[in-house]
Amino acid sequence: MFKPKVPIMPQPTGLITPPAIVEPTTVVQHTPQSPTPLAAQPPTTRPTVQLTPGSVVALVGGGAVVVLVVGAVLVSMLLAVAITGASVAICALVIRSLMASADQHR
Repeated sequence: MFKPKVPIMPQPTGLITPPAIVEPTTVVQHTPQSPTPLAAQPPTTRPTVQLTPGSVVALVGGGAVVVLVVGAVLVSMLLAVAITGASVAICALVIRSLMASADQHR
């Protein structure tokens, strides 16, 4: 009952292809040619990023705001979990005392 039973397939299904025949090939070595000089590439015209003192202050201020907002959200979520846990515990105590008082008055 607890032993697994493996189904036995009498014949394979699907197409069976014969193995491919690999024929040896000859290796031909070429004589090395002199390297051709590369043409000088023109410099790319990408704009360079320049950080001014004002932009550095803006970046630091924006990062600080992001950290404060994320921290406030996480603290509020933790507080919500703590309040929910405390209210569930109080409800459990009230229900327990109601059940105990109902058993004593019988």
